[in-house]
Amino acid sequence: MKFLFDSDTWQEIYGSIRKNKGRTVITIIGVLWGIFLLVVLLGAARGMENNFKKIFGTFATNSVFVWTQSTDTPFKGYQKGRRFRLTFNDIEVLKKQYSNEIKLLAPRNQTSNLVVKDFKSGNFNVSGDYPVLDKIQKKNLIFGRFLNTNDILRKSKVCVIAEDIYIQLFDKNVDPIGQYIKINNINYKVVGVYKPSNNINFDGDAVYIPFTTFQIVYNRGNKIDWMMITANEGVDIEQMEQDILLSLKTLHKVHPDDKRAFGSVNLGKEIGKITGFLTGMQFLTWFVGIATLIAGVFAIGNILLITVKERTKEIGIRRALGATPKEIKQQIVLESVFLTTVAGMLGIIFGALVLFLMDVTLGQGPDATLINPTVNIPIILIAFVTLVVLGTLIGLIPAHMATVIKPIEALREE
Repeated sequence: MKFLFDSDTWQEIYGSIRKNKGRTVITIIGVLWGIFLLVVLLGAARGMENNFKKIFGTFATNSVFVWTQSTDTPFKGYQKGRRFRLTFNDIEVLKKQYSNEIKLLAPRNQTSNLVVKDFKSGNFNVSGDYPVLDKIQKKNLIFGRFLNTNDILRKSKVCVIAEDIYIQLFDKNVDPIGQYIKINNINYKVVGVYKPSNNINFDGDAVYIPFTTFQIVYNRGNKIDWMMITANEGVDIEQMEQDILLSLKTLHKVHPDDKRAFGSVNLGKEIGKITGFLTGMQFLTWFVGIATLIAGVFAIGNILLITVKERTKEIGIRRALGATPKEIKQQIVLESVFLTTVAGMLGIIFGALVLFLMDVTLGQGPDATLINPTVNIPIILIAFVTLVVLGTLIGLIPAHMATVIKPIEALREE
């Protein structure tokens, strides 16, 4: 290892690089670009993944939403275009029929109403719900609590409101808990205020009241507007969606092939598409980064081969003066390792700076698209070590070419 600390060795490497400044800079840029791309693309992919997790963070992602529309196929005496509603009977049948598949099932009703507090008012969504909704879509409460079982059993006139509704209807710094608001000219006691998340939100700024209270006040009987269903872990959510829709078609005498009668959104399926896209992007990132790295390393090998050719006479003189083939080989390999190390470090530094700029410009605020775009340090170290190893291996080729030159032939080289 003495040659590593030999000043003559480093002077010769410096002299070689200095003589070929243009080629050296181009070579370093080629390798630098490869690891730079790898760092930036991996960081961007991580930022997209973090944004995706934020969007669906509060939702049970293996969920299906189902509602009714109108039929597009005549069936069993019913004409095309028939409208119908989901009922509590549907809920009971699904719970029994899919007891092993369904984890949570939340029937829901919604309408829009004028909400009044003293002299302030506004039109907002009013939603009749069960406490289970908080398990499917977690509410970030800033005051009080969410609906509970007692509210359902007692058909209580209580409500949970969004933060924006609280701001519009209440004076600043007023504690809303225990205060009353009017919905459809009926007083409701505020028991909670929640802050809507910046992610997926089907309800907007809503007022939540007990489902049983909603049924009485709005005379819904056993009718429901739509339902949210969450599957147990390991259940094929797409198959469960198809099975549930088929069961509902049977219950409501709808043709099995009717595509319009029921509307549904399979959150698990949509998330699967996004996950597949992210996986594909990561694969493409690794492929492009590694391919660019290899191309850069081969460029170093080509530069060194040219350098060896140009230094044939010099190598011959050194051999004639007693330099061993091992010493010649070590110098060429060390030059290759030096170039790849410098290029790799610069690529990592520039990549980190770009990720920092991405975080500052695209990763802040409610509309952030790349949240915390970073790359794990072990991945960076593996990429860097791989680059140095490749640089070492590629340096062996010109090193071997240098050692096979016979001194007498090298001295004859013009």
